[in-house]
Amino acid sequence: MRLVQIQDAVRRRTDEITAAHPEWPCRKGCDDCCRNLAAAPRVSAAEWGAIRTAIDALPGDIAEAVRERIRARASRVCPLLDTEAGACLVYEARPIACRTYGFYAEREGVLGCARIAAIAAEDRDMVWGNHAAVGSESLGSAAEFFVWMAA
Repeated sequence: MRLVQIQDAVRRRTDEITAAHPEWPCRKGCDDCCRNLAAAPRVSAAEWGAIRTAIDALPGDIAEAVRERIRARASRVCPLLDTEAGACLVYEARPIACRTYGFYAEREGVLGCARIAAIAAEDRDMVWGNHAAVGSESLGSAAEFFVWMAA
């Protein structure tokens, strides 16, 4: 399955980067990007299928709270974030965009927070992944969570 191939390729790249740079900020415990979304997350049908399955596996009250946050679509905080723990509720099913943020680049530059931008400015030899090659759109049309939920 193409989604699994992309997830594996991204995991290998992120593992290499974090192994070579122990100070890399993108790891469990850092949820800055999850709390300050630039836009509503867009995912492919394949990604949404995995996310929906992961949401359905959550305890009933938590799953319903996630669904309600997705339907509300008003927050800059990711609806999949456990805001108390600062961790993704569906980590193993998280979208490609979440997996690549802080490790990949677009034509305009590195995708990441100010800490990642500083690393990029200091380390000109860093090899960034190509986000366009592995983005959700590489799996077909993408839509926001609430669109998939309504379908």
